[in-house]
Amino acid sequence: MKRLNLPNAPLRLTQKGEIIYVHCQVRKKNLVLTPEEWVRQHVIHFLLSHSEVPIGLINTEVGMKINKLKRRSDVIVFGSDTSVLLLVECKAPEVPINEKVLHQAAQYNSHVKARYIWLTNGLDHHLYHINHQTGEIARLEELPKYKEL
Repeated sequence: MKRLNLPNAPLRLTQKGEIIYVHCQVRKKNLVLTPEEWVRQHVIHFLLSHSEVPIGLINTEVGMKINKLKRRSDVIVFGSDTSVLLLVECKAPEVPINEKVLHQAAQYNSHVKARYIWLTNGLDHHLYHINHQTGEIARLEELPKYKEL
């Protein structure tokens, strides 16, 4: 897998035949290691190790209905009051972070109302703070620690 623009993550990999699996700390099970899963697991490690998010407040593959279609967000971080603090949309490293990805995350966020959005392919990171009262969107240079979200 491609080296990412995220801290190295001590991921647990196993192989069965030709298929490589990665153990997800959040879901507590092995998942097929795809390029997007590689990014998602590095993001989870970053959130746990560097942003100090409690593991119990991270959820992955959260289902929702948007325009009568079933969708799943990659990573959601909850506040202790169950509000959604952060929505993360992960893409494989070869997928550019562009308007299409931003539109997808905005659709998901219209449902979950996260205060922060992080779009990443593991190489390129776009972070935003959303003020739902004023509608203002501010681009950020880095993700605040969990206590500051």
